[in-house]
Amino acid sequence: MQQRPTNHQEYSREEAKRVVDVSERQLRSWERQKLIPASHSFGFSELIALKTLVRLRQQKLRPERIRQVIAALQKTLNGVENPLAELKIFCEGKRIGVQISGRKMEAISGQLMFDFDAQELSKLLSFPGKGQYGSDPRARQNQKFEAELWFQKALDLEQSGAPVEEIIQAYERASELDGQSAGALVNLGTLYFNARRWADAERYYRRALEADPNHALAHFNLGNLYDERGDRGKALYYYLSAIRLHSTYADAHYNIALLYQTSGQVMKAVRHWRIYLKLDAGSSWAIIARRELEKLRKATVLDGKRLGPVQNG
Repeated sequence: MQQRPTNHQEYSREEAKRVVDVSERQLRSWERQKLIPASHSFGFSELIALKTLVRLRQQKLRPERIRQVIAALQKTLNGVENPLAELKIFCEGKRIGVQISGRKMEAISGQLMFDFDAQELSKLLSFPGKGQYGSDPRARQNQKFEAELWFQKALDLEQSGAPVEEIIQAYERASELDGQSAGALVNLGTLYFNARRWADAERYYRRALEADPNHALAHFNLGNLYDERGDRGKALYYYLSAIRLHSTYADAHYNIALLYQTSGQVMKAVRHWRIYLKLDAGSSWAIIARRELEKLRKATVLDGKRLGPVQNG
């Protein structure tokens, strides 16, 4: 069965908006302003770029200024293609800085702002152990921030091709610091899924749903897990859960269509193939979807007439 594979490094547009907490209107605005490329799906580097944009806009940095910063950094720093995703950009008063190799540099002028003290930097990276924060609200906020740093560190390790053990340790640290970090738990599950360690993968996916029952990617990945193990009933249940949460979840519609088609539920299969093609008409997977829909059109008579011709969606 040629299902769309789990991809913990890719989020649908709806999933990305939920993770980053931006509206469709805001996302389209940034695309029109050429701050990010228009896309139906987002990898981890694009998510980091979106989070950077959210933070800079919260700091009242105007889009024109952000474009100026991006252009300056691309010109100044060799090999940096996407500064929003690859660099730590921040505002200090009216100055815009970037952190590079433990130093702060003005983003546009390229002048160093000041050096980090090595001892202070070490303190920043030496996060306290689980349970050392007490009940102080500010301390808990710091803990969540540190969890996010470990999550971003894990994403960076994945992008750089680091050993899987290091990646797992970083995600586990994030989940220890913030038990509601569904993203870290989902990604841990997918690492174990890719290693075909089904029980471990299921455990982390279910923990992600305990942290966030509305996490569509966790539902989708559980569907893939059960599909891989041959339990198509449970697979269908979780795929349908994913689209109940996000009706435009293209990958879920694709896999639902396959399940219905292989179980002989032709009308339902046709419906989800057509929905998928409307959502993801330009991908390589759409070629397969059109082929499968064409098979149904040629082989099946529905309501006394054949299915209509397959369109590009």
